[in-house]
This record gives sequence, structure tokens and C-alpha cells, in this order.
Amino acid sequence: MSYLSTEKKQEIFGQYGKSSADTGSPEGQVALFTYRIAHLTEHLKSNKHDYGTQRALLRLVGKRRKMLDYLKQVDIERYRAIVKALGLRR
Repeated sequence: MSYLSTEKKQEIFGQYGKSSADTGSPEGQVALFTYRIAHLTEHLKSNKHDYGTQRALLRLVGKRRKMLDYLKQVDIERYRAIVKALGLRR
């Protein structure tokens, strides 16, 4: 995963998690999944028959969905904040 450097990961977790070292927070994980999903979506636009990547993308979307469902159950305000910050709902 050369597109995702350590610095970029720390930046994502710093922006959406509690700190750049807080890799376990649901908000940080959702933000990281969103970044990876965007990257894979761009890749698939130019490589339509890359079914391995397509499967990985669908698994990531499912993981993000589960994480968001968890966050919604535990703390609806944090859920609303991360959805708004990432622009996930229209």
C-alpha cells in the first residue's frame, strides 16, 4: 500500500481520532476506511476488470458500515459528527 504512508495515516488519525496515536477510535478507523475506499474507487475506474480489488473494496465498505452502525448504537452524536465531517450522507 504505497499510496498510504505512515505520515498520511497519522494525519488521518490526528484529524479524526483523539490523537495521531489513537488508531483504535471508531472515528479514526472510519476515516481511514473512507480514504482507502476513495483510493480503490479511483483505481477501479481505470481497471474495470480488477475483480480482486473490487472484492476488497466491497469488504472495506462493509467494514465501514459495521463500524458506523456500532458508533450509532454507542454514541449518536459522535456518529453524526463523523458522518458530517466525512460527508458520507447526502
